[in-house]
This record gives sequence, structure tokens and C-alpha cells, in this order.
Amino acid sequence: MTTYTARPIAPEVLKELRTADDAGRTPSPVTDDEGGAPLRCCLRHSEPGERIALVSYAPLRRWAARTGAEPGPYDEQGPVFVHAEECAGPQGEGLAFTNAHRVLRRYSADGHILGGRLVQEGFGDEELAEAFDDPSVALVHVRAVEYGCFYYEVRRA
Repeated sequence: MTTYTARPIAPEVLKELRTADDAGRTPSPVTDDEGGAPLRCCLRHSEPGERIALVSYAPLRRWAARTGAEPGPYDEQGPVFVHAEECAGPQGEGLAFTNAHRVLRRYSADGHILGGRLVQEGFGDEELAEAFDDPSVALVHVRAVEYGCFYYEVRRA
């Protein structure tokens, strides 16, 4: 059985984003008084009192730079929450933010969108197996339904 790996934003990328995000802006960290922000650095929700930053992130652009893909107009950037300072990263393995409807957006090795699927709360390996059923799928982005925001990347393990 194929398993899948949820990939948070890599620590070396986070270091860059905390200096200047993918839109070229300097982040403005804040204290999260309420908690609950979906942190893409450690794949959990923020706790009240944690220092976080909302930064612009271009996940496909960064992936394409590493792989030589040419995503063309599919290159996009959007807002993501991260810890304002270095964090320990994910504390467990497996999928995160499965507590609501999400979109699984599939991409080819050249960085083009191959389609997407709305999945229900509690999605898991079955839905990912379907997303990766097409051998031309290189990676899948888990995204918010409401705003289309990137949560994390999934690859075959």
C-alpha cells in the first residue's frame, strides 16, 4: 500500500520567508491572542499567545525551482500563517488540517494543474490514492475551500 507524506514549509524556506516573503514584503509578526491560526510550518493550529506572521508563499514556484519544472501561469502565491520565530516543526506524522472540507489539487511534473477534488472532513489515504491514481501526478496541494489557500504539499512516500 502506498503511503503519503504531508510536507510542511521547509525550515530553510521559513528562514527566508521570515526575512522577506515571496511577494518581497517584510513580515509583521503579531501575538496571536486567540489562537487557531493554521500554521504551515508545523501543521497545527496556533496556541493563544504564540508569535505568528502572515506571509506570502509561492509553493509551486519554489518546487519548480528545485525540480526544473515550468509552471507558467499556474505559478501563484498566497497568504500562509507561520511561527514568527523558528519552531520545532510537525510533532507527528500523517495528514494535518483534515478537520474540514479541503481541495486536493493535483500537479504534473512540469507544474501544470491536472485537476482538483473537493474532499470531505476527515479525508485520508483513500482520497489521496485516488488523487495519485494518475501516474502523471507528481504532487498534490491540500488547499482551503473558502479562500483557496495552500495548507501543505503531499507526495508519495
